[in-house]
Amino acid sequence: MKFEYKPYNYRPSNSEIIEDLQKVANKNSFSTMSMRQYAEFGRFDTSTISRRFGTWNNALQAANIETAQQFWTVEQLFENIEVVWRKKGRQPTRRDMDDKDFSSISSGAYLRKFGRWSVALEQFVSYVNQDDTFDESSIETLAEVTGHKTKRDINLRLRFKVLMRDNFRCSSCGASPAKDPSVELHVDHIVPWSRGGETTIDNLQTLCSKCNLGKSDLTLD
Repeated sequence: MKFEYKPYNYRPSNSEIIEDLQKVANKNSFSTMSMRQYAEFGRFDTSTISRRFGTWNNALQAANIETAQQFWTVEQLFENIEVVWRKKGRQPTRRDMDDKDFSSISSGAYLRKFGRWSVALEQFVSYVNQDDTFDESSIETLAEVTGHKTKRDINLRLRFKVLMRDNFRCSSCGASPAKDPSVELHVDHIVPWSRGGETTIDNLQTLCSKCNLGKSDLTLD
C-alpha cells in the first residue's frame, strides 16, 4: 500500500472520487468493488465517499461500476438490449451498454452472465427468433372475456420482430434514431386493439413518438 499525505481540510471533487474509483477497479480488474477493497487501494476515505454520494452503491453507479447486490435475470438483460437497440436504431455495441443515457444495465453484467458481449447478442437474437405459441386451452376463455384471441400487450419477441421488419424506422415518416438520436420509436396496433384489432405482426407497425401521438389523436375522433 502506498502512503500519501492528505491535508486535513482537503475536499476532493466528485470527479476526482469517480476517477479514483474507476482507476482502482480497472487496475485490479474488479467487476464490482466493496468498501474494503477500495480502502486497500484507493486515495479517499470510504465514509467520505458514501456521504458525498448518499450510499456506496450510488458512488459505484456514478463511476459506472456494477454494484455487488445487483442481480439481473436473463429476461431483464434481454429487455434492456431491446431498449438500447430500439433507441440506437441499430445493433448495440458493448460501449453502448455503458452509456447511461441509453442503457440501465452496464456491459459488465452481460460479461458475467454470458462471458462475452457477442455471446449475449447471439443469445438475445436466438431468444427473439423463437416462435410464440398460443395456449390453445386459454384462447376460448380469453375470447369470452375480451372478445380477442390475443392479449393487448406486445411482448418483447413480437415487438422486436416488428422493429426489425420495419428496419427501425417510423412506418409513417421514415424517421430513425440511427440518423436522429432524438427519435423515439414505438410499436403500435394498426387497427386499435380496443376496436377489434389483434396483437399480431400483420397488425403492428413501428411509429415514432410524434406520428404515434398523431395517430392516437385521430383514433379518438
